[in-house]
Amino acid sequence: MSIWSRMVEAIAALAKGEGLSAVFEKLRAAPDRTVAFAIAVIALGAKMAKADGRVTKDEVMAFREVFVIPTTEEANAARVFNLARQDVAGYDIYARRIKAMYGDDVSPLRDLLEGLFHIAMADGVYHPKEDDFLYEVADIFGFDERRFRTIRAQFVAEADRDPYDVLGVEPTASKDEIRAAWWQLVRETHPDQMLARGVPEEAVKLAERRMVAINRAWEDIQADRK
Repeated sequence: MSIWSRMVEAIAALAKGEGLSAVFEKLRAAPDRTVAFAIAVIALGAKMAKADGRVTKDEVMAFREVFVIPTTEEANAARVFNLARQDVAGYDIYARRIKAMYGDDVSPLRDLLEGLFHIAMADGVYHPKEDDFLYEVADIFGFDERRFRTIRAQFVAEADRDPYDVLGVEPTASKDEIRAAWWQLVRETHPDQMLARGVPEEAVKLAERRMVAINRAWEDIQADRK
């Protein structure tokens, strides 16, 4: 059974008038959280897509880049997205349910936040309201401002992007400390590591942009210190 079919089964309660928040509560104790992760990205992504007052075709298409959606599953994927947009619960309720589901396991929460950044950047514009949205979600997930800046720097290409922010280290850090931070991020970005922490196989492409940013930051710091 595909992940999309499993997602539709998981949110069957919606037909009875329950919200997506109830779905996260039911999936909280599930041994396989790939379904919960996928629903979380789509649910928060659908909310965020309206943060700047419009839902663009690029933002909708970004889901195709985050998740590989077979033609046969397009109807199921569209149903989940539309139900998330229509649900009256606020995004903060979604984020708190997701945080409770993962508890102190921050790795999948970071993966989820990166998926939202990917969607936010789909139209090539990082809107201030999207930044506010993502900052609040990150805060609910328990990420401090430094961690948020690190994730944002990996996805939002700014002319003055600080490579130290990308690696999450201080400019005063030693070369060994910077190398250790870079290597840790590379390890965490490996597809096998992502699959092991519950990221669906369909969403492993999330790591591509992060890996490019991480390696580029490491190279820039090395060149700057020569």
